[in-house]
Amino acid sequence: MRKNWRFHLLWTFFGLDSEYIAAVYEEFFIMKYYGGWSFSEAYNLPVQIRRWFLNRLLKQKKDENKAAEDAMNESKSGRRS
Repeated sequence: MRKNWRFHLLWTFFGLDSEYIAAVYEEFFIMKYYGGWSFSEAYNLPVQIRRWFLNRLLKQKKDENKAAEDAMNESKSGRRS
């Protein structure tokens, strides 16, 4: 039996769409992989704090990559002399 709905809105209108949920789970994965957070710890963090930790992790990784590149360039220039 087919049910006729009174309102013709998409189901996602009343909830979060799958793209948003996937992005949140990606944030949880990053926090687990790089920071050792548990799923429940990341899930229970307020969004603003979770985003701060993710942005800080991004800054840290960029700084580490820059330091590694600088060290590599120094060692290359030291070999040529």
